[in-house]
Amino acid sequence: MTQKPSFMLVDGMALLFRAFYATSVSGHFMINSKGIPTNGIHGFIKHMFTAVSTFKPTHLAVCWDMGSKTFRTELFPDYKGNRGEAPIELIPQFDLVKEVVESFDIPNIGLEGFEADDCIGTIANQIKEFTHVSILTGDQDILQLLDDQVSVILLKKGFGNYHVHTPETFFEEKGITPKQMIDLKALMGDSSDNYPGVKGIGEKTALKLLKEYNHVDEIVSNLDKLSKSNRTKIEQDLEMLHLSRRLAEIKCDVPVSCTIEEAGLNIKKEKALDKLMELEIRGLQRLLPMESFIS
Repeated sequence: MTQKPSFMLVDGMALLFRAFYATSVSGHFMINSKGIPTNGIHGFIKHMFTAVSTFKPTHLAVCWDMGSKTFRTELFPDYKGNRGEAPIELIPQFDLVKEVVESFDIPNIGLEGFEADDCIGTIANQIKEFTHVSILTGDQDILQLLDDQVSVILLKKGFGNYHVHTPETFFEEKGITPKQMIDLKALMGDSSDNYPGVKGIGEKTALKLLKEYNHVDEIVSNLDKLSKSNRTKIEQDLEMLHLSRRLAEIKCDVPVSCTIEEAGLNIKKEKALDKLMELEIRGLQRLLPMESFIS
């Protein structure tokens, strides 16, 4: 019996950063004989193939940020401006991890001017009519993409621990639809991405307003019905409210593509192991889906 196709989109940056910081706190950078740190790459591979083993997708692609300058920083120069420079030990791993993914014959997808999230949203949109899509990430922003054909696998602490979200679980947790998450962030802002939303409106108030009015535009159309305090806050920050909504929304029409045919899991043993040996990354061979997928 043929396995029904299922496509896993991996947020490469989320996995790489999580893997890097998990070991760098103790100063464990896994520096190889060429002086190159490999801790982020090692953890990235472990995260990715532990998820493959758990969820058994038939197809896989990895999406990446391509630099810090995007259309969002053009709209709002302080976007993510609170984040420091990448640690020096992580910098060489950005390119090397893509080489490793390439050695597995898994597509690397990224486009300058856009974030990995935008590439994930675009590819998910392109392929969800043909197959179920799961998105592997640690980033809750992706939850806005949830629908009947798209689920989100959020990484929890450690390896192999996940919180799987569907539109139903999201609604149970928040009381709003996944698309309304864009409006939620427009109202309350996002401290990790460094945009303010409406000053003085937190999650509780934002959720209450959205349950009543559904969308930022409807809230603005009904300002006269809001409490004096909320009306004043929104009126004072109206421009930032609309800008924050543009920053929060994942673009699903980026000029990238990936067909199902390109992303079939078909790792070639020799090619994959040669790359791992070149980087002196050991102990991961057992995780690679050798038996069922490798030619």
